Amino acid sequence: MTEALPQPRSARLELSIHSVRALIYSLLFIGLAGWLWHGLWALLLLLIFALEIVLTLWDFVIEDRSRLLPASERITHTVLAINGGAFIMLLILNVPVWMVQTSMLQAQDWSGLTIFLALCGVGVGLSGIRDALAAQRLYQQEDRNNDQTNEATSMLNTLHFNHQSASVLVTGATGFIGQQLVRALIADGQRVTVLSRNPKQAAWLFDAKVSCIGSMGELPDAYPLDVIINLAGARILGWRWSEKRKAELRLSRVALTDSIVAWIARANQKPRLLLSASAIGYYGIQEPDDQRELAEDSPPQPIFMSQLCQEWEAAAQAAQQYGVHVKCMRFGLVLGQQGALPMMLLPIKLGLGGALGRGSQCLSWIHVDDVVRGIAHLCAIDQQADVESRQDGAYNFCAPESLTQKQFSQTAARILGRPCFMPTPAWPMRLALGEQADLLLEGQRVIPRRLQAQGFRFAYPDLESALKNLLK
Repeated sequence: MTEALPQPRSARLELSIHSVRALIYSLLFIGLAGWLWHGLWALLLLLIFALEIVLTLWDFVIEDRSRLLPASERITHTVLAINGGAFIMLLILNVPVWMVQTSMLQAQDWSGLTIFLALCGVGVGLSGIRDALAAQRLYQQEDRNNDQTNEATSMLNTLHFNHQSASVLVTGATGFIGQQLVRALIADGQRVTVLSRNPKQAAWLFDAKVSCIGSMGELPDAYPLDVIINLAGARILGWRWSEKRKAELRLSRVALTDSIVAWIARANQKPRLLLSASAIGYYGIQEPDDQRELAEDSPPQPIFMSQLCQEWEAAAQAAQQYGVHVKCMRFGLVLGQQGALPMMLLPIKLGLGGALGRGSQCLSWIHVDDVVRGIAHLCAIDQQADVESRQDGAYNFCAPESLTQKQFSQTAARILGRPCFMPTPAWPMRLALGEQADLLLEGQRVIPRRLQAQGFRFAYPDLESALKNLLK
């Protein structure tokens, strides 16, 4: 049973403790496999194990303070506690005998048991090295992240979503964009309610500064909401788009949006605004030699990614019949510390960046800070008196600059100081992903016409400035 390494900066101390514990266990396993510990060496063995117990208890305290442990990790802890108990019994039975003997480390013959112990020691030692490297990486990133945090805090302090404190419901709040958005709403003094499959974890994530529900059915009809921001949706890039997978994607988007509209229908007081996520997949795919710029009035296509977005938007627009203003946000590739960017940069960091397929497919992107700023902009203009500013409809959330996938890789490689020459053929991705490969191998040249027409200014209008901010 394995657990993913914790990623937040607060986990660096936990990873350091894990590393030291694993290396101590490695020493104990290999030491007991190869030698007999007599006399004072037996006392040293007891002291090492006592240190391991202290570190284990400290680790439990740090984990409970820094994150909410999943059930599987608690099971792992229980199994390790049982193993630790067995280890203690082994020492209780043998140490009194070893203590009365002459102090020495005596090599012992190898057997099936000692070989097994030695292999366990090597395995847990490698785990300790892995955790040590991860902790080192987090420590190295601390200064860089502190700079970015200061910039993000400055941005949050200047964002205003509503003229006064309003009640806002956010779905998808624990996701990549949702976390940034909720923190910005809290900083602006908004009253935030979060819809999450795991309300307890969501409350933990936001330091109990939000109200949490597990479904729209838990929300009373009399619950006052001014704005709903719907960001929920299962990750679209993953398993092949089988009929089952397509149904799951629809369920996470369309069915959840239907449940929001159903609550609006029975609510005593209707919210004034629904901002609902969509994607530029609405426009389908665009041939590389097609230089048209796709604005919000460009037509969709009869392919799955487009149909999914159409259904998602149609579900949200049903709220208009109850007097709610509805704006659909068609997101491009969102760049940030989470999301797709880290995986996109991995081959480039290894010096293996280059064209993906033909490399000429257009890539429309946006910095995550501009996503949050754009949402604040839509909330703010909806309160204005003129009809034009309050118009419903779709908004393209993309930076003004679109470029090809190859140009994206070249820009990232230049900033990282890496070569960019390794092409990746398209056929393996077509073979592995099927229709889903269009997300990587095809593109759209999308422009944010409506946002710009309403005076929205992008903090990161070009890729160079966006990547320098995220990679510094």
